[in-house]
Amino acid sequence: PPVVEAYRGFGARDCVPIYNALDPDTHHPVPAEARFSADLAFLGNRLPDREARVEAFFLNPAAGLPERRFLIGGNGWEWRGLPENVRRIGHVPTADHNAFNTSPRAVLNIARDSMAATGWSPATRVFEAAGAGACLITDAWTGLEMFLKEGEEVLVARDGRDVAAHVEALGEERARAIGQAARRRILGEHTYARRGAEVDARLRRALAARRGHAA
Repeated sequence: PPVVEAYRGFGARDCVPIYNALDPDTHHPVPAEARFSADLAFLGNRLPDREARVEAFFLNPAAGLPERRFLIGGNGWEWRGLPENVRRIGHVPTADHNAFNTSPRAVLNIARDSMAATGWSPATRVFEAAGAGACLITDAWTGLEMFLKEGEEVLVARDGRDVAAHVEALGEERARAIGQAARRRILGEHTYARRGAEVDARLRRALAARRGHAA
């Protein structure tokens, strides 16, 4: 709604959000790899509008769970001090994203400041992780229920304490069940093929309405 209202405020006749999605040909389950093994993994470059949230939702929980293993991928973290139980691996090529998602017990999504504030802004990573069958833990943001069901298809954390609680409570069987449920939901409702069909249908309706108005 904030985006729709903004465009209408600029004078747009209408605004229809078309969200990110999954390409199942590129993001899918693969065998786990030991190099990406962890209790919780996060993939994201170090950015000014993300770092504070990464500290709150990832680094602080890691510091409070010294017996657990954490993995962080992405550029920029080599210049930052990390808890001893956080292993950094630098840039993760796209070809390794499936293994990165399937190997840990769970993976973490952390929205950037602007996306969290606006809501209804699922990152591509949400769909890619779910498409790989990963058990996803995400920070809370408005509109999440449009894409995944909390507690069944995704675990939601409202702060770092929630992240720590999820990590401590999550067993392999439940993690696998959540990942499989998320994959089914994403494949059924949130692929780029479905997004493309939605765009096509909306444009056809708009064209038909314009022709009818002209007649």
